[in-house]
Amino acid sequence: MPSPDPPRPRHWTRSVQAAVLYVIALAKYALVYTRSWAADSSSQRLRLTAKCDQLEQEVALLREQLRITDARMDRIPPAQRPHFQPTERLAILELRAVRGWSLAQTAKAFHLTPQTIASWTKRLDEEGPDALLRTPEPVNKFPAFVRYIAQRLKTLCPLLGKVKIAQVLGRAGLHLGATTVGRLCRQPPAPIPTSPPPSEPMPSARRVTAKRPNHVWHVDLTTVPTGTGFWTSWLPFALPQCWPFSWWLGVVIDHFSRRALGFALFRKQPTSEQVRQFLGRVITTVGAVPKYLVTDCGAQFACAGFSRWCRRRGIRQRRGAVGQHGSIALAERFIRTLKDCCLRVLSFVPLRLPTFRREVALFFAWYNDRPHMTLHGATPDEVYFGLRSACLAPRFEPRAAWPRASPCAKPMTLVKGHPGVQVSLNVTFLAGRRHLPRVTLTRAA
Repeated sequence: MPSPDPPRPRHWTRSVQAAVLYVIALAKYALVYTRSWAADSSSQRLRLTAKCDQLEQEVALLREQLRITDARMDRIPPAQRPHFQPTERLAILELRAVRGWSLAQTAKAFHLTPQTIASWTKRLDEEGPDALLRTPEPVNKFPAFVRYIAQRLKTLCPLLGKVKIAQVLGRAGLHLGATTVGRLCRQPPAPIPTSPPPSEPMPSARRVTAKRPNHVWHVDLTTVPTGTGFWTSWLPFALPQCWPFSWWLGVVIDHFSRRALGFALFRKQPTSEQVRQFLGRVITTVGAVPKYLVTDCGAQFACAGFSRWCRRRGIRQRRGAVGQHGSIALAERFIRTLKDCCLRVLSFVPLRLPTFRREVALFFAWYNDRPHMTLHGATPDEVYFGLRSACLAPRFEPRAAWPRASPCAKPMTLVKGHPGVQVSLNVTFLAGRRHLPRVTLTRAA
């Protein structure tokens, strides 16, 4: 039977549940302020203590989240629970081997019975399409090690899609089509994108086309919460968008090469003067002044001071349409990549300015050296500095009986050595960051 409501003093109102949320939200507010003082301290011991406390809190919250999810699954009758896929069953047994779990521990973790886990273990050697456990199998004529390379890269870099994996391997010397990578990774093929309906062209006076590096720049600002969100239980139902609850991040992107030119961090929403100082530092570092500067209609850019600053430097400012999604799409897409591939992958966003600046700087270096879809596999650095794309270098051909008249996946290049070579995958991580991989292929001995 359901547990009764907790006893409540007579003079209390019945708004106890709402009060609990207010107290928890207020405690989080105070905790972030206290932790920010320790994280920004000059003492390394205090910074490590704050980091340890933040990690312990994250572990506790994840355990509570799993407890709630497990409680829901326990209420579903075992016969009605969804079945695991063959590859998922093998992954469960692999996790059991790493953890050293017993049958009972494994069954409890995945809401199964010990007999089910035992039966899976006995059927490990089954083969064929009806096998209870199996690894992804190749469906084309590439050797098995090519399948292993694609799957291993997907495992080490789960944020990379099949197109990005194909481009990364192409730069390393192994040319595979995106659909081939998708099949090797046992992923369903991506739907064919439909052409968007033709939209009305913008007036020619407002249209800007980048013709060379440093011709058109994009600049934008965004907030980066130090926690997992801004929501709180009291009006205006949001935490202040300033440090220690969030950082303000400004970025500058070159349109022609898609290269990230610079960034700046602010503890609160920057003023127009601060943004102009940031842009001046980027111009000094790059050694070039753009002809066009694309911004949104924020208060920092839609003011007389910013317009005068642009005119003195011979810059023509172009603003995105108010309320129109995609009017500054390039900067918005870069910020989304930054948050998805870096900031949300970190255990937590650092509260100390030098630490956070280093994380963003590492991402900028990694982003500028990775293949870009719009650049057909070339990197922003290669396009910006006019370098030859690594995709055009001679490639490996792992198929020994490959007919020379048959073209390879684009871009088509010459074969390095003789067909039938075996290669091994080497994945390194920039400054030890697991979310910033660098991929190379070497000829196997």
